[in-house]
Amino acid sequence: MKRVANQLFACILVNSVYEMKNYPVVLVNTVLSPLSFLILIFFVSDGKLLGDAIEGGLIMTMFSSGTSLQSDLSHYKNDFKLQDIVVGSPTSAAVYVGGMAISELIYSAPAIAILVVLFDLFVRASPLQALGIAGVMVLMFITSVSLGFALASISADIVQSYAYTRLLSTLFSTLPPVYYPITLIPLPYRYLAYLSPTTYASELAQNLAGLLKLPGSTLEADWVVLLGLSAVFLYIGVRHARWREK
Repeated sequence: MKRVANQLFACILVNSVYEMKNYPVVLVNTVLSPLSFLILIFFVSDGKLLGDAIEGGLIMTMFSSGTSLQSDLSHYKNDFKLQDIVVGSPTSAAVYVGGMAISELIYSAPAIAILVVLFDLFVRASPLQALGIAGVMVLMFITSVSLGFALASISADIVQSYAYTRLLSTLFSTLPPVYYPITLIPLPYRYLAYLSPTTYASELAQNLAGLLKLPGSTLEADWVVLLGLSAVFLYIGVRHARWREK
């Protein structure tokens, strides 16, 4: 247990603490990315969608934290050959990826803290509602981490990895109705939004906070789809990612 804890701590030091300590300017982008969309939605809606935008910022931060894992793993794998060292050590793939995933959350902690404070001030959900929303965020993070690990294992270059990250961010956290309710999308185009897992997460979070009223059947379907997608992406990340070169 102590060895696993030391391995996790080493991953956190390498991937978040070192960078945050030596290059604090990198935290600016982490904080500004979700807040910039929040501010935009706030002004466009005259403040009416502030609660939706705050929850959207949390979803975007959790999803981006997971997909950022892909760029970092690819960087360490291809540029520093760190994965080769880890493969030859007693550290397992699960511990390595788990430590790196935790480091991404620590790296995103300033943005998460600001959004949580805004959530408490303006959304005012009950403890039970907040717990449900936290569960949605955890599922969103697991989904993105699993997807990021799978893509990182097949990425041959850091430039390609950055392209994957930007593409995933655009498709899953910018275009879908994350910062606003899906009801604002005209019905003929609304079905396209359901191609993104973040749509199901935002519907659940908005409903739990009382920002969007949905029938019970829709909520049940959202939970089933989100849990199913998390399981599928986790399976792909664990079973089909290339941990060792053949």
